[in-house]
Amino acid sequence: MAEKKWYVIHTYSAYENKVKTAIEKGVIGTPLESLVGQVLVPVRSTFIIREGKKVEREKKLFTSYVIIEAEMTSELKTYILGLVGVTNFLGLTKDKKDPIPLNPEEVDRLFGITDREAGTPAFTFFPGDPVKVTTGPFSDFEGIIQKVADGGTKLTIEVTVFGRKTPVELNSNQVELLKK
Repeated sequence: MAEKKWYVIHTYSAYENKVKTAIEKGVIGTPLESLVGQVLVPVRSTFIIREGKKVEREKKLFTSYVIIEAEMTSELKTYILGLVGVTNFLGLTKDKKDPIPLNPEEVDRLFGITDREAGTPAFTFFPGDPVKVTTGPFSDFEGIIQKVADGGTKLTIEVTVFGRKTPVELNSNQVELLKK
């Protein structure tokens, strides 16, 4: 028995949960059942305001993708590719026959088991520091740090938009310090 590995399946948009259910229910009672582990549609909880109330909602992290833990055989691959809504596997070998499994580092990052120290900012930011936004919708804007949170990874920066000072929340990797 080979070890189960993680693979990514590309689906039609909004078919992620249908494909997940089809895989889970379709292999029950068949020889393929022992080959399939977890089937995931990664989501995160977000909040939206509806009618003045804060409502929790799940948002898909990777639209059109389903992640499956499986011992990939030609029978299982054929079964998955034959499901309604499945287009292909993400990452195929050069001969376009077999799907390529995810690296262990990618799987760890997917489950949030990464080393927290690897993501620490290279600079320490303090309130009052002048910064320039390098990425995102506010790129090339300059502003002053108002607040530092999450150990320096989240910053609240006051930028001037249309002549008005506006607080913007950014990650520390989206800004660079300006020389004083």
